[in-house]
Amino acid sequence: MATTRTAHTTWQGSLFEGSGRVELQSSGVGTFDVSWPSRAEEANGRTSPEELIAAAHSSCFSMALSNGLAKAGNAPTTLETSAEVTFVPGTGITQIVLRVVGTVEGLSEEQFVAAAEEAKAGCPVSQALSAVPISLEASLA
Repeated sequence: MATTRTAHTTWQGSLFEGSGRVELQSSGVGTFDVSWPSRAEEANGRTSPEELIAAAHSSCFSMALSNGLAKAGNAPTTLETSAEVTFVPGTGITQIVLRVVGTVEGLSEEQFVAAAEEAKAGCPVSQALSAVPISLEASLA
């Protein structure tokens, strides 16, 4: 069954002086301020498209890895995942780094890294972002 999620942004003003608010409509969990400085310089209490991509990527990857491990008989106790999305003004998103540390009983470091690589390849967000180099650092706690 297909699912569609919706977010809505209202922007006022020019790119550099203006600002906006992005609302996560499907979940209703919040509305967040966005601005050019939060994207290109400092966050200043505001988010950016790249931070939202990082959130989507880290959560999708964690779900994919958890599912893959469970299907192989080694459900994780915990997965701590971060995603770093690098944005270069004038160029765009230049790289994404996924970092995961897992607590998984009965698995070697090599098996965990292999499972993480499979999850990176199979994660729908990784697939959607495939135009950008995505690297992975995976280890057991």
